[in-house]
Amino acid sequence: MSAIIRPATLFVAGILGGAGVALAAAATHGGDTHFLGAASTMSLAHAPALLALYAAYDRIRTAPLAAVLLGLGTLIFAGDLIVRHFGSSSLFPMAAPTGGMGMIAGWAMIAIGAFFGMRDAKA
Repeated sequence: MSAIIRPATLFVAGILGGAGVALAAAATHGGDTHFLGAASTMSLAHAPALLALYAAYDRIRTAPLAAVLLGLGTLIFAGDLIVRHFGSSSLFPMAAPTGGMGMIAGWAMIAIGAFFGMRDAKA
């Protein structure tokens, strides 16, 4: 499973980082920017967190679960805001709160990792 999660973490970090910049540009040049600005902020905030989890994957015991929760949570949250901006509906009912709870749970998983001790880094 970690053979999938670890590279996916780096991939999602890159997607969120690039999307965050593109969304910031779109928010700057488009009428009502509330949704795009918030999607950009969440993407740009969580891309470096995912990159850090990728880098510390072998040391932080909760990194895989934290990465999944942060990555999916951010994708759902930002995706819902993007769909709301360009369409008249949401991604699915309660998508933004679901994504937000995923992000909160991901950060909680990072904090919980402090109580599990660090693994020895693989050489």
